[in-house]
Amino acid sequence: MVDHPAADSDEIRYSRQVLFEGIGKEGQQRLGVARVAIVGCGALGCFHATLLARAGVGRLRLIDRDFVEFSNLQRQILFDEEDARQILPKAGAAQQKLQRVNSRIRIDAEIEDLNSGNAHRLLSDVDLILDGSDNFEVRLLVNDFAVARNVPWIYGACVGSYGLTFTIIPGETPCLRCLFESAPPPGTMPTCDTAGVLGSIVSVISGLQTAEALKLLAGRREALNPGLQAVDVWEGRLQTVSLGPGSRRSDCPACGRREFEHLEGRVESNAVMLCGRDSVQVRPLSAGKVDLERLEKKLAPLGGVERNRYLLRARIEPYLITVFTDGRAIITGTRDEGVARSVYARYIGH
Repeated sequence: MVDHPAADSDEIRYSRQVLFEGIGKEGQQRLGVARVAIVGCGALGCFHATLLARAGVGRLRLIDRDFVEFSNLQRQILFDEEDARQILPKAGAAQQKLQRVNSRIRIDAEIEDLNSGNAHRLLSDVDLILDGSDNFEVRLLVNDFAVARNVPWIYGACVGSYGLTFTIIPGETPCLRCLFESAPPPGTMPTCDTAGVLGSIVSVISGLQTAEALKLLAGRREALNPGLQAVDVWEGRLQTVSLGPGSRRSDCPACGRREFEHLEGRVESNAVMLCGRDSVQVRPLSAGKVDLERLEKKLAPLGGVERNRYLLRARIEPYLITVFTDGRAIITGTRDEGVARSVYARYIGH
């Protein structure tokens, strides 16, 4: 086979995108120098990262605290059975797959829990934030950061066959807290664990989000959708609710009163129940790396233990404990944050 170096030039790779009038050559050049943070590499985040990497966005930062499980494979398109068997962190597994798709761009994997302590470090130098998270507290934190630092972000959420998305431009559109001042009380909203989720709604919502992202990054703000888009793929319904400048609330805690309690850590807990799982994540109260090899020796007499360079998993009945190198742990087998903290203290000890 004859090698044709020009066959992998940017001109050819992105030719079909450049032909699209909404992008063009100038828009593609803008994409090539753009920087995007994707918060969450689950169902939505996998689609975001795939589409933006293939579109030639110059730098992607993948932020995720979790690891691949077999239950993810139904809708999280970047992962396969081997990733689940190896218990790979989602951000790392996604990075490996995407670098084989597009080696010309930079992809950073941040295997961390986004919180008030690291938000500035992880989000400060990006042009856009895409929401692929699985809990409202993280979204409120992202909203605080975006409003405080004037960074656009695109909200997205799915459950069952239904999904929502809207684009937030600080200073121009309403922010998340204009619509939802606080997180819904626990147990009042359906979750993936109670209502399930279809891969098809994930693909629709992520497609709408990434279309908005391309408009922003390519400098085509006039094409942005001005409203909240709601889709139900099972019922075949698509609705757009207008969210013009008049929808901004002067008394909004974030964009009105400029109070950023989530970003400042005033309402943050070190334990949070994970969406769609009988699990609670616990973060250490003090920063520091965990010696996984040493922890393995400590826990091995108590139950089955397996370890890779990213994390350690110990089955100590009735719990499954997954510990990351940054000290975070996911305690599976309870939804009680107090129980999870107790298990953490008992077996990890700091």
